[in-house]
This record gives sequence, structure tokens and C-alpha cells, in this order.
Amino acid sequence: MRTLDSLPARTHAILAAPSWSSPVIVRLLELGMTPGTSIELVRRAPFGDPIEILLRGTRLCMRRADAAAFGVTDVEEHGALR
Repeated sequence: MRTLDSLPARTHAILAAPSWSSPVIVRLLELGMTPGTSIELVRRAPFGDPIEILLRGTRLCMRRADAAAFGVTDVEEHGALR
């Protein structure tokens, strides 16, 4: 299974349950990053960290290390900007 941190920019996916727990992961779950939620990896910072995701109409930036906890399914890549 792919993880959120490995997705290219402008990619849509469905979140899976996180593979580990930490205070940051718990807070992300509280913010709506729950399994089954549709997300889009919008872009990456110039050196790859942090990443920006679109989640339930809200843009959220997070570290790649924290994004690695979340698996993704139904990955759909879009080559054009929207």
C-alpha cells in the first residue's frame, strides 16, 4: 500500500487508517484525517517537506514524516492544474 508522503503533487486518494499513533497523528485524526476521507496532495515545498493537502475543503500543511503514517488507496493522478 502506498503512503500519503509518497504521492506526487496533484494526486487524489482515499485515506486508510494510520499505521502508528503519536500525539501529532491523534491531532490529525481530530482535524478530520479519518479513514475513508478523500484527499488531494496539492504540492510540496521546494525541498519536499512539508507537503500541502486538501482535506474536506481545507488546506493543511504537514511534515512528510507524519504523512508517512497514513496509507492511501484508490490513487488517481491528474496531470493538469485545476
